[in-house]
Amino acid sequence: MAKKLAVIPELCSGCKICELTCAISHFGVNNPKKSAIRVLVTYPHPVLRMPIVCSQCKSPMCADACPVGALTRKDGVVRLNKDVCVSCLKCVEACPFGAMYAHEDCDNPIKCNMCGGKPQCVRKCPKGALRLIPEHALGESKRISNALSYAHMKEIEFMEEGEKKIIRYAEIGKEEM
Repeated sequence: MAKKLAVIPELCSGCKICELTCAISHFGVNNPKKSAIRVLVTYPHPVLRMPIVCSQCKSPMCADACPVGALTRKDGVVRLNKDVCVSCLKCVEACPFGAMYAHEDCDNPIKCNMCGGKPQCVRKCPKGALRLIPEHALGESKRISNALSYAHMKEIEFMEEGEKKIIRYAEIGKEEM
């Protein structure tokens, strides 16, 4: 069963332990800029802490952009063959999520390889913001959240033929027929 990295941004504290863990695991250095995961932090408003991870796309745009075929998908993971890579960085530009990185000390782009199926970033995340979940479960938390948000709504506004209308949930079922 294929598994993917999932991010729960609400749980992320912005500690960046995932970045350090990745850099140490792959390069043996305490340098978060050599990590295949990056935590995007914005503040003062809105405060956002969002780990950016490779989505391991089924149709990877990074692989499509590679002129020498250095990126291939195997066992659900898009892998970079460093022996074939010519370091043109077209893959970094092509990634729609910004999840591939370049570093001046590295000959090749930095790309998540899922640590052989046991991502160290998931293991070390103190808040559980990074999860390894089965592909079929992707989006389940968002679906549940959406359903719950509708359950708590009292009314909904919408435009119909240029006129603003409101439906109050307490009134549903009392409409004129």
